[in-house]
Amino acid sequence: MSNRILNNAVHNNRMTTRQGMLERLFTMAFSGLVYPQIWEDPEVDMAALALGPGARIVTIASGGCNVMSYLTRDPAEVTAVDLNPAHVALVKLKLACIQHLPAYEVFFRFFGHADEKANTHLYDAYVRDHLDPTTRAYWEARRTLRGRRINLFARNVYRFGLLGRFIGTVHLLSRAYGQNPRRMLTAKSLEDQRRIFEETLAPVFDARLVRWLCRMPVSLYGLGIPPAQYAYLQASASGDVAGLLKGRLERLACDFPMEDNYFAWQAFGRSYDRQHRVAVPPYLRREHYDTVRANSGRVEVLHQSMTDHLAGRPDASLDGYVLLDAQDWMNREQLTALWTEITRTAAPGARVIFRTAGEESHIAATLPDEINRHWHYAAEESAAFSAKDRSSIYGGFHLKIHKG
Repeated sequence: MSNRILNNAVHNNRMTTRQGMLERLFTMAFSGLVYPQIWEDPEVDMAALALGPGARIVTIASGGCNVMSYLTRDPAEVTAVDLNPAHVALVKLKLACIQHLPAYEVFFRFFGHADEKANTHLYDAYVRDHLDPTTRAYWEARRTLRGRRINLFARNVYRFGLLGRFIGTVHLLSRAYGQNPRRMLTAKSLEDQRRIFEETLAPVFDARLVRWLCRMPVSLYGLGIPPAQYAYLQASASGDVAGLLKGRLERLACDFPMEDNYFAWQAFGRSYDRQHRVAVPPYLRREHYDTVRANSGRVEVLHQSMTDHLAGRPDASLDGYVLLDAQDWMNREQLTALWTEITRTAAPGARVIFRTAGEESHIAATLPDEINRHWHYAAEESAAFSAKDRSSIYGGFHLKIHKG
């Protein structure tokens, strides 16, 4: 089914043009589940937002991991919006599971392992009757010979979705060149990590086939990168997209200890740290379980654009905004409409965080002065938070603070 909300956000060119065709190919790819796990570091998000008790924030939902993790800081209200109904269904499933599955261990196995047949029985026994009809229909829709969609949680859901399959393809390519990304998980130190990266993954990006694939915008749809964002990525790379991606993978592989970087575990091992449960998102840690469960009723999940949602909010009613990398998709008109609503709904001192494919943000140069004058760009803090972001796939992390 055509997703009108997504189409309106992405389709900026006529279908008869090359860019228009690429945009429509992207929306076709993006129409199903894309991110079984979100790829923005929630620890960085929460620090940049100064997230604490009583905060009212709105965020793009994506895979929902960060929505759940924000609850560890006891906010008063989290509204999660998304253009993709599959992401909406996934966040609602996570909320229903933490509210109705009987214990932490069961919840962890459902989302921390996500590959056990018992998960489908747990869904039937504890969860399905608590879902709204649309969400329940999504998870119980039959997928040819694979049965119901909820069966993904019996087959490692993190291997599916557009991103999961993209990572799987990268593993296949690496093995075709005689390398196994899982070797990264055997590293015992940062020095070890760099040595293994240089021996295994770095040479793959010098292969002619890989360099050619990186020059094709459709090759990166699996990362959720639409044509407009690919243009920023290409400009930031001075045309060498393969080299840029190699550098970001190097940062993921070498700059952060492997033992607690769950993004690296998913990239290189396609799973979380099940034994020690350190390399897992905050919401899956035992010490946060009771807090996340108690606060889960404070989340509202909507299939809606950020701009449309904010248009219905009262003035000065929000303390934080999480835009992910969505602005890289937007044209000038869309950006102005979004920031008009952000500025109107922002409480004094409200914080906006976002990421960009390139290192620099074009937002201030795009927006009118009457919007920019309300906001302070925290340049030093943005650079510091960017350096701490363990997911490592973005060029820049950005923080803007309302002047009040």
